[in-house]
Amino acid sequence: MAKAKSRFVCQQCGASFPKWTGKCENCGEWNSLVEQVIASTGNSVVARSSHSGKLLVPQTMRSISAEASTARLTTGIGDLDLVLGGGVLPGGVILLAGQPGIGKSTLLLQVAASIAAKHTVLYASGEESASQVKLRAARLGAEAGDDLHFVASTSADDIAATIRSGTYSLVIIDSIQTLSLDEISSAPGTVSQITNSSNVIIRAAKESGAAVILVGHVTKEGSIAGPKVLEHLVDVVLQFEGDRYGGFKVVRAIKNRYGSTSEAAIFEMGERGLELVENPSAALLAERQITDGSVVLATLEGNRPILVEIQALVNHTNFGYPKRTASGFDLNRLNLLIAVLERRTKLNLSDKDIYINVVGGLKLADPAADLAVAMAIASAAAGRKLGDELVVFGEVGLGGEIRSAQLADKRIAEAKKLGFTRAIAPAGGRKDSFITGVRDLRHALIDYLK
Repeated sequence: MAKAKSRFVCQQCGASFPKWTGKCENCGEWNSLVEQVIASTGNSVVARSSHSGKLLVPQTMRSISAEASTARLTTGIGDLDLVLGGGVLPGGVILLAGQPGIGKSTLLLQVAASIAAKHTVLYASGEESASQVKLRAARLGAEAGDDLHFVASTSADDIAATIRSGTYSLVIIDSIQTLSLDEISSAPGTVSQITNSSNVIIRAAKESGAAVILVGHVTKEGSIAGPKVLEHLVDVVLQFEGDRYGGFKVVRAIKNRYGSTSEAAIFEMGERGLELVENPSAALLAERQITDGSVVLATLEGNRPILVEIQALVNHTNFGYPKRTASGFDLNRLNLLIAVLERRTKLNLSDKDIYINVVGGLKLADPAADLAVAMAIASAAAGRKLGDELVVFGEVGLGGEIRSAQLADKRIAEAKKLGFTRAIAPAGGRKDSFITGVRDLRHALIDYLK
Protein backbone atom coordinates (compact mmCIF):
# COMPACT_ATOMS: atom_id res chain seq x y z
CA MET A 1 0.00 0.00 0.00
CA ALA A 2 1.34 3.41 -0.97
CA LYS A 3 2.21 5.66 1.91
CA ALA A 4 -0.23 8.57 2.39
CA LYS A 5 1.35 11.88 1.52
CA SER A 6 1.09 14.85 3.83
CA ARG A 7 1.86 18.53 3.77
CA PHE A 8 2.17 21.25 6.38
CA VAL A 9 -0.24 24.17 6.04
CA CYS A 10 0.10 27.54 7.79
CA GLN A 11 -3.02 28.37 9.82
CA GLN A 12 -2.51 32.11 9.32
CA CYS A 13 -1.89 32.54 5.59
CA GLY A 14 -2.68 29.09 4.12
CA ALA A 15 0.76 28.52 2.58
CA SER A 16 1.81 24.84 2.37
CA PHE A 17 5.26 23.29 2.79
CA PRO A 18 6.60 19.75 2.31
CA LYS A 19 8.12 19.62 5.81
CA TRP A 20 7.53 21.20 9.19
CA THR A 21 9.46 24.31 10.21
CA GLY A 22 9.04 26.43 13.29
CA LYS A 23 8.34 29.60 11.31
CA CYS A 24 6.17 30.09 8.23
CA GLU A 25 8.39 31.41 5.45
CA ASN A 26 5.46 33.22 3.82
CA CYS A 27 3.92 35.28 6.65
CA GLY A 28 6.58 34.93 9.35
CA GLU A 29 4.21 33.44 11.98
CA TRP A 30 5.76 31.01 14.49
CA ASN A 31 4.32 27.54 15.28
CA SER A 32 1.46 27.90 12.78
CA LEU A 33 2.17 24.86 10.55
CA VAL A 34 -0.23 21.91 10.93
CA GLU A 35 0.14 18.59 9.13
CA GLN A 36 -2.61 17.60 6.69
CA VAL A 37 -2.98 14.40 4.67
CA ILE A 38 -3.24 14.85 0.91
CA ALA A 39 -6.03 12.81 -0.66
CA SER A 40 -4.65 10.65 -3.48
CA THR A 41 -6.31 11.16 -6.88
CA GLY A 42 -5.78 9.09 -9.98
CA ASN A 43 -5.73 11.85 -12.56
CA SER A 44 -4.86 15.51 -12.59
CA VAL A 45 -7.63 17.82 -11.32
CA VAL A 46 -6.94 20.23 -14.18
CA ALA A 47 -7.14 17.44 -16.75
CA ARG A 48 -10.50 16.22 -15.41
CA SER A 49 -12.04 19.69 -15.11
CA SER A 50 -11.09 20.63 -18.67
CA HIS A 51 -13.70 18.17 -20.00
CA SER A 52 -16.39 18.34 -17.29
CA GLY A 53 -17.73 21.89 -17.70
CA LYS A 54 -21.05 22.80 -19.26
CA LEU A 55 -22.27 25.79 -21.23
CA LEU A 56 -23.72 28.53 -19.01
CA VAL A 57 -26.94 30.37 -19.90
CA PRO A 58 -26.59 34.03 -18.89
CA GLN A 59 -29.40 36.46 -18.02
CA THR A 60 -29.70 40.12 -18.83
CA MET A 61 -29.54 42.51 -15.89
CA ARG A 62 -33.05 43.76 -16.75
CA SER A 63 -34.55 40.26 -16.50
CA ILE A 64 -33.17 39.56 -13.01
CA SER A 65 -35.75 40.00 -10.24
CA ALA A 66 -34.54 41.66 -7.04
CA GLU A 67 -37.85 41.58 -5.14
CA ALA A 68 -36.95 38.57 -3.03
CA SER A 69 -33.74 40.19 -1.79
CA THR A 70 -35.36 43.46 -0.69
CA ALA A 71 -37.62 42.02 2.06
CA ARG A 72 -35.20 41.93 4.98
CA LEU A 73 -35.63 40.13 8.29
CA THR A 74 -35.75 42.65 11.14
CA THR A 75 -33.75 41.63 14.21
CA GLY A 76 -35.97 43.47 16.70
CA ILE A 77 -33.02 45.72 17.62
CA GLY A 78 -33.25 49.00 15.73
CA ASP A 79 -29.59 50.00 15.88
CA LEU A 80 -28.46 46.52 14.84
CA ASP A 81 -30.76 46.69 11.81
CA LEU A 82 -29.13 50.02 10.98
CA VAL A 83 -25.66 48.47 11.16
CA LEU A 84 -26.79 45.66 8.83
CA GLY A 85 -28.23 48.15 6.35
CA GLY A 86 -31.91 47.58 7.18
CA GLY A 87 -31.96 44.04 8.57
CA VAL A 88 -30.80 40.54 7.67
CA LEU A 89 -30.90 40.00 3.91
CA PRO A 90 -32.36 36.65 2.69
CA GLY A 91 -29.59 34.60 1.13
CA GLY A 92 -26.94 36.75 2.78
CA VAL A 93 -24.14 35.38 4.95
CA ILE A 94 -23.04 37.36 8.02
CA LEU A 95 -19.89 36.74 10.06
CA LEU A 96 -20.00 37.96 13.68
CA ALA A 97 -16.64 37.92 15.48
CA GLY A 98 -15.61 39.00 18.96
CA GLN A 99 -13.64 38.15 22.08
CA PRO A 100 -14.70 35.07 24.09
CA GLY A 101 -17.37 35.88 26.66
CA ILE A 102 -18.31 39.26 25.18
CA GLY A 103 -21.89 38.15 24.37
CA LYS A 104 -21.97 36.84 20.79
CA SER A 105 -24.18 33.84 21.60
CA THR A 106 -26.41 35.97 23.83
CA LEU A 107 -26.98 38.55 21.11
CA LEU A 108 -27.69 35.95 18.42
CA LEU A 109 -30.15 34.05 20.62
CA GLN A 110 -32.02 37.30 21.20
CA VAL A 111 -32.04 37.97 17.44
CA ALA A 112 -33.17 34.39 16.74
CA ALA A 113 -36.06 34.68 19.20
CA SER A 114 -37.19 37.98 17.67
CA ILE A 115 -37.10 36.74 14.07
CA ALA A 116 -38.76 33.44 15.07
CA ALA A 117 -41.93 35.39 15.88
CA LYS A 118 -42.60 35.64 12.12
CA HIS A 119 -40.20 33.17 10.48
CA THR A 120 -38.71 29.73 11.12
CA VAL A 121 -35.20 29.91 12.59
CA LEU A 122 -32.57 27.23 13.21
CA TYR A 123 -29.86 27.66 15.85
CA ALA A 124 -27.02 25.18 15.19
CA SER A 125 -24.37 24.93 17.91
CA GLY A 126 -21.12 23.03 17.72
CA GLU A 127 -19.86 24.30 21.07
CA GLU A 128 -22.78 23.79 23.46
CA SER A 129 -25.32 21.09 24.16
CA ALA A 130 -29.08 21.53 23.96
CA SER A 131 -29.41 21.84 27.74
CA GLN A 132 -26.79 24.58 27.91
CA VAL A 133 -28.51 26.64 25.22
CA LYS A 134 -31.86 26.00 26.93
CA LEU A 135 -30.56 27.60 30.15
CA ARG A 136 -29.50 30.72 28.27
CA ALA A 137 -32.79 30.86 26.38
CA ALA A 138 -34.72 30.66 29.67
CA ARG A 139 -32.69 33.53 31.11
CA LEU A 140 -33.28 35.66 28.02
CA GLY A 141 -36.95 34.76 27.68
CA ALA A 142 -36.30 33.26 24.24
CA GLU A 143 -37.78 29.78 24.79
CA ALA A 144 -41.39 30.56 23.82
CA GLY A 145 -42.67 29.70 20.36
CA ASP A 146 -42.43 26.69 18.09
CA ASP A 147 -40.51 28.30 15.22
CA LEU A 148 -37.14 28.52 16.97
CA HIS A 149 -35.41 25.16 16.42
CA PHE A 150 -32.11 23.90 17.80
CA VAL A 151 -29.60 21.29 16.68
CA ALA A 152 -26.18 20.37 18.06
CA SER A 153 -23.88 19.39 15.19
CA THR A 154 -20.32 19.93 13.96
CA SER A 155 -20.89 18.45 10.49
CA ALA A 156 -20.82 21.08 7.74
CA ASP A 157 -22.34 18.53 5.33
CA ASP A 158 -25.38 17.95 7.55
CA ILE A 159 -25.95 21.64 8.26
CA ALA A 160 -25.64 22.53 4.56
CA ALA A 161 -28.19 19.83 3.67
CA THR A 162 -30.55 21.27 6.31
CA ILE A 163 -30.15 24.76 4.84
CA ARG A 164 -30.86 23.48 1.31
CA SER A 165 -34.12 21.93 2.50
CA GLY A 166 -35.66 25.41 2.42
CA THR A 167 -37.38 24.99 5.79
CA TYR A 168 -35.61 27.86 7.53
CA SER A 169 -35.48 31.58 6.80
CA LEU A 170 -32.50 32.11 9.13
CA VAL A 171 -29.77 29.71 10.26
CA ILE A 172 -27.32 30.67 13.02
CA ILE A 173 -24.12 28.60 13.26
CA ASP A 174 -22.09 28.84 16.46
CA SER A 175 -19.32 28.64 15.39
CA ILE A 176 -17.61 28.19 12.01
CA GLN A 177 -14.37 27.08 13.72
CA THR A 178 -16.10 23.93 15.07
CA LEU A 179 -17.40 22.69 11.71
CA SER A 180 -15.70 20.02 9.62
CA LEU A 181 -16.22 18.14 6.37
CA ASP A 182 -15.96 14.36 6.26
CA GLU A 183 -13.82 14.44 3.10
CA ILE A 184 -11.06 16.46 4.79
CA SER A 185 -8.86 14.68 7.31
CA SER A 186 -7.58 17.74 9.17
CA ALA A 187 -8.98 18.85 12.53
CA PRO A 188 -11.78 21.45 12.89
CA GLY A 189 -10.49 25.01 12.99
CA THR A 190 -7.70 24.48 10.47
CA VAL A 191 -7.43 26.58 7.32
CA SER A 192 -8.69 23.83 5.01
CA GLN A 193 -11.69 22.97 7.23
CA ILE A 194 -12.75 26.59 7.72
CA THR A 195 -12.36 27.47 4.03
CA ASN A 196 -14.18 24.40 2.67
CA SER A 197 -16.89 24.34 5.37
CA SER A 198 -17.70 28.00 4.83
CA ASN A 199 -17.83 27.46 1.06
CA VAL A 200 -20.33 24.61 1.48
CA ILE A 201 -22.49 26.66 3.89
CA ILE A 202 -22.43 29.78 1.67
CA ARG A 203 -23.32 27.77 -1.44
CA ALA A 204 -26.28 26.22 0.38
CA ALA A 205 -27.44 29.66 1.58
CA LYS A 206 -27.36 31.15 -1.92
CA GLU A 207 -29.24 28.16 -3.39
CA SER A 208 -32.02 28.11 -0.78
CA GLY A 209 -32.32 31.86 -0.09
CA ALA A 210 -31.88 31.34 3.66
CA ALA A 211 -29.93 33.92 5.62
CA VAL A 212 -26.97 32.54 7.57
CA ILE A 213 -25.13 34.07 10.52
CA LEU A 214 -21.71 32.56 11.34
CA VAL A 215 -20.00 33.10 14.67
CA GLY A 216 -16.24 33.55 14.34
CA HIS A 217 -13.47 33.28 16.90
CA VAL A 218 -10.69 35.83 17.22
CA THR A 219 -6.97 35.46 17.88
CA LYS A 220 -5.14 36.96 20.84
CA GLU A 221 -4.21 39.93 18.61
CA GLY A 222 -7.92 40.61 18.01
CA SER A 223 -8.14 39.57 14.34
CA ILE A 224 -10.63 36.96 13.11
CA ALA A 225 -9.21 33.44 13.47
CA GLY A 226 -8.68 31.42 10.32
CA PRO A 227 -7.80 32.43 6.77
CA LYS A 228 -8.44 35.95 5.52
CA VAL A 229 -10.45 34.44 2.66
CA LEU A 230 -13.29 33.79 5.14
CA GLU A 231 -13.93 37.55 5.39
CA HIS A 232 -13.94 37.81 1.59
CA LEU A 233 -16.44 34.98 1.17
CA VAL A 234 -19.18 36.37 3.42
CA ASP A 235 -21.41 39.36 2.65
CA VAL A 236 -21.20 41.16 6.01
CA VAL A 237 -18.49 41.12 8.68
CA LEU A 238 -19.56 42.40 12.12
CA GLN A 239 -17.01 43.13 14.84
CA PHE A 240 -18.17 42.84 18.47
CA GLU A 241 -15.90 45.04 20.60
CA GLY A 242 -15.71 46.12 24.22
CA ASP A 243 -14.78 44.89 27.66
CA ARG A 244 -16.34 41.52 28.44
CA TYR A 245 -16.26 42.28 32.19
CA GLY A 246 -18.32 45.48 32.00
CA GLY A 247 -18.81 48.76 30.19
CA PHE A 248 -20.31 49.29 26.78
CA LYS A 249 -20.11 46.80 23.93
CA VAL A 250 -20.12 48.02 20.34
CA VAL A 251 -21.19 46.15 17.21
CA ARG A 252 -19.90 47.70 13.99
CA ALA A 253 -19.68 46.50 10.40
CA ILE A 254 -16.18 46.35 8.93
CA LYS A 255 -17.57 44.98 5.65
CA ASN A 256 -21.10 45.29 4.27
CA ARG A 257 -22.09 44.56 0.68
CA TYR A 258 -25.65 45.75 1.28
CA GLY A 259 -25.24 48.81 3.48
CA SER A 260 -22.97 51.33 5.18
CA THR A 261 -19.95 50.53 7.34
CA SER A 262 -20.20 53.82 9.27
CA GLU A 263 -22.95 52.81 11.72
CA ALA A 264 -22.57 51.30 15.20
CA ALA A 265 -24.86 49.70 17.80
CA ILE A 266 -23.98 50.23 21.48
CA PHE A 267 -25.09 47.64 24.05
CA GLU A 268 -24.84 47.03 27.76
CA MET A 269 -25.17 43.60 29.36
CA GLY A 270 -28.13 43.30 31.72
CA GLU A 271 -30.00 40.55 33.53
CA ARG A 272 -32.16 39.90 30.47
CA GLY A 273 -29.31 39.93 27.98
CA LEU A 274 -27.85 42.72 25.88
CA GLU A 275 -29.78 46.00 26.00
CA LEU A 276 -29.41 48.99 23.70
CA VAL A 277 -27.97 52.11 25.33
CA GLU A 278 -30.30 54.95 24.37
CA ASN A 279 -28.16 57.80 25.68
CA PRO A 280 -24.54 56.63 26.05
CA SER A 281 -23.19 60.16 26.51
CA ALA A 282 -25.21 60.76 29.69
CA ALA A 283 -24.25 57.34 31.07
CA LEU A 284 -20.54 57.90 30.40
CA LEU A 285 -20.49 61.33 32.06
CA ALA A 286 -22.79 60.52 35.00
CA GLU A 287 -19.95 59.88 37.49
CA ARG A 288 -17.46 62.41 36.16
CA GLN A 289 -15.50 64.50 38.67
CA ILE A 290 -14.13 67.88 37.60
CA THR A 291 -10.40 67.56 38.22
CA ASP A 292 -7.11 68.07 36.43
CA GLY A 293 -6.51 65.53 33.68
CA SER A 294 -10.23 65.19 32.90
CA VAL A 295 -11.45 66.32 29.46
CA VAL A 296 -14.76 65.67 27.71
CA LEU A 297 -14.32 64.52 24.10
CA ALA A 298 -17.03 64.78 21.44
CA THR A 299 -16.30 61.65 19.39
CA LEU A 300 -18.13 59.39 16.96
CA GLU A 301 -19.05 55.72 16.97
CA GLY A 302 -19.75 55.27 13.29
CA ASN A 303 -22.06 58.20 12.50
CA ARG A 304 -23.34 58.42 16.06
CA PRO A 305 -21.97 61.27 18.24
CA ILE A 306 -20.93 60.38 21.79
CA LEU A 307 -19.46 62.43 24.61
CA VAL A 308 -16.82 60.48 26.51
CA GLU A 309 -14.46 61.42 29.31
CA ILE A 310 -10.70 61.21 28.69
CA GLN A 311 -8.65 60.84 31.88
CA ALA A 312 -4.91 61.42 32.14
CA LEU A 313 -2.54 60.82 35.03
CA VAL A 314 1.01 62.20 34.92
CA ASN A 315 3.47 61.14 37.61
CA HIS A 316 7.21 61.48 38.09
CA THR A 317 8.91 58.26 37.04
CA ASN A 318 10.92 56.20 39.51
CA PHE A 319 12.89 54.48 36.77
CA GLY A 320 15.19 55.62 34.01
CA TYR A 321 12.66 54.98 31.26
CA PRO A 322 9.22 56.62 31.61
CA LYS A 323 6.15 54.42 31.28
CA ARG A 324 3.30 55.17 28.87
CA THR A 325 0.03 53.24 29.23
CA ALA A 326 -3.22 53.72 27.32
CA SER A 327 -6.59 52.05 27.88
CA GLY A 328 -8.95 52.50 24.93
CA PHE A 329 -6.47 54.58 22.91
CA ASP A 330 -3.70 53.59 20.52
CA LEU A 331 -0.35 53.54 22.33
CA ASN A 332 1.65 54.55 19.25
CA ARG A 333 -0.63 57.55 18.75
CA LEU A 334 -0.16 58.46 22.43
CA ASN A 335 3.64 58.45 22.05
CA LEU A 336 3.31 60.66 18.98
CA LEU A 337 1.14 63.19 20.85
CA ILE A 338 3.62 63.26 23.75
CA ALA A 339 6.42 64.02 21.30
CA VAL A 340 4.37 66.85 19.75
CA LEU A 341 3.62 68.28 23.22
CA GLU A 342 7.30 68.30 24.15
CA ARG A 343 8.46 69.76 20.85
CA ARG A 344 5.74 72.38 20.23
CA THR A 345 5.07 73.51 23.82
CA LYS A 346 7.18 74.07 26.92
CA LEU A 347 6.06 70.92 28.69
CA ASN A 348 8.81 68.54 29.79
CA LEU A 349 7.42 65.00 29.84
CA SER A 350 10.65 63.04 29.36
CA ASP A 351 10.81 62.05 33.05
CA LYS A 352 7.05 61.49 33.55
CA ASP A 353 4.94 58.34 33.59
CA ILE A 354 1.75 58.99 31.59
CA TYR A 355 -1.47 57.00 31.85
CA ILE A 356 -4.51 57.53 29.60
CA ASN A 357 -7.95 56.05 30.19
CA VAL A 358 -11.10 56.24 28.06
CA VAL A 359 -14.01 55.91 30.49
CA GLY A 360 -16.63 53.26 29.76
CA GLY A 361 -14.43 50.67 28.05
CA LEU A 362 -14.69 52.30 24.62
CA LYS A 363 -11.84 51.99 22.13
CA LEU A 364 -11.23 55.19 20.21
CA ALA A 365 -10.17 55.18 16.57
CA ASP A 366 -11.31 58.76 15.93
CA PRO A 367 -8.47 61.09 14.80
CA ALA A 368 -10.37 63.99 16.40
CA ALA A 369 -9.54 62.52 19.83
CA ASP A 370 -5.98 63.88 19.54
CA LEU A 371 -6.70 67.34 20.94
CA ALA A 372 -8.65 65.98 23.94
CA VAL A 373 -5.87 63.50 24.82
CA ALA A 374 -3.16 66.16 24.48
CA MET A 375 -5.10 68.64 26.64
CA ALA A 376 -5.76 65.96 29.26
CA ILE A 377 -2.03 65.20 29.47
CA ALA A 378 -1.15 68.90 29.71
CA SER A 379 -3.87 69.43 32.33
CA ALA A 380 -2.57 66.59 34.50
CA ALA A 381 1.08 67.64 34.08
CA ALA A 382 0.41 71.29 34.98
CA GLY A 383 -2.21 70.56 37.65
CA ARG A 384 -4.72 72.85 35.93
CA LYS A 385 -8.37 72.14 35.17
CA LEU A 386 -10.38 72.61 32.02
CA GLY A 387 -13.73 74.35 32.36
CA ASP A 388 -16.64 72.00 33.07
CA GLU A 389 -18.73 73.65 30.31
CA LEU A 390 -16.24 72.73 27.55
CA VAL A 391 -16.04 69.82 25.12
CA VAL A 392 -13.00 69.21 22.96
CA PHE A 393 -12.34 67.64 19.55
CA GLY A 394 -9.77 68.08 16.78
CA GLU A 395 -6.90 66.28 15.09
CA VAL A 396 -3.34 67.30 16.01
CA GLY A 397 -0.67 67.46 13.31
CA LEU A 398 3.07 66.99 13.79
CA GLY A 399 3.56 70.74 13.64
CA GLY A 400 1.15 71.22 16.52
CA GLU A 401 -1.60 72.55 14.24
CA ILE A 402 -5.23 71.62 14.89
CA ARG A 403 -6.91 70.05 11.87
CA SER A 404 -10.61 69.80 11.08
CA ALA A 405 -12.82 66.91 12.23
CA GLN A 406 -15.56 65.05 10.40
CA LEU A 407 -19.25 65.59 11.21
CA ALA A 408 -18.60 68.56 13.50
CA ASP A 409 -22.31 69.49 13.39
CA LYS A 410 -23.34 66.20 15.00
CA ARG A 411 -20.69 66.51 17.71
CA ILE A 412 -21.84 70.04 18.56
CA ALA A 413 -25.53 69.03 18.63
CA GLU A 414 -24.77 66.21 21.08
CA ALA A 415 -22.79 68.58 23.32
CA LYS A 416 -25.61 71.13 23.36
CA LYS A 417 -28.13 68.42 24.24
CA LEU A 418 -26.18 67.59 27.39
CA GLY A 419 -25.83 71.20 28.52
CA PHE A 420 -22.32 72.13 27.38
CA THR A 421 -21.92 75.73 26.28
CA ARG A 422 -18.63 75.82 24.37
CA ALA A 423 -16.44 73.58 22.23
CA ILE A 424 -12.69 73.82 21.71
CA ALA A 425 -12.38 72.78 18.09
CA PRO A 426 -10.43 73.56 14.89
CA ALA A 427 -10.66 77.22 13.88
CA GLY A 428 -11.36 76.57 10.21
CA GLY A 429 -14.67 75.46 8.74
CA ARG A 430 -18.07 76.28 10.16
CA LYS A 431 -18.65 79.60 11.92
CA ASP A 432 -20.63 79.02 15.12
CA SER A 433 -20.79 80.97 18.38
CA PHE A 434 -20.67 77.63 20.21
CA ILE A 435 -17.21 76.84 18.79
CA THR A 436 -14.08 78.47 20.16
CA GLY A 437 -11.62 77.94 17.33
CA VAL A 438 -7.95 77.10 17.98
CA ARG A 439 -5.25 76.90 15.32
CA ASP A 440 -2.41 75.23 17.22
CA LEU A 441 -1.87 73.18 20.33
CA ARG A 442 0.23 75.76 22.19
CA HIS A 443 -2.46 78.45 22.15
CA ALA A 444 -5.14 75.92 23.14
CA LEU A 445 -3.19 75.05 26.29
CA ILE A 446 -2.36 78.66 27.19
CA ASP A 447 -5.89 79.99 26.70
CA TYR A 448 -8.03 77.26 28.28
CA LEU A 449 -6.08 75.56 31.07
CA LYS A 450 -6.84 77.55 34.23
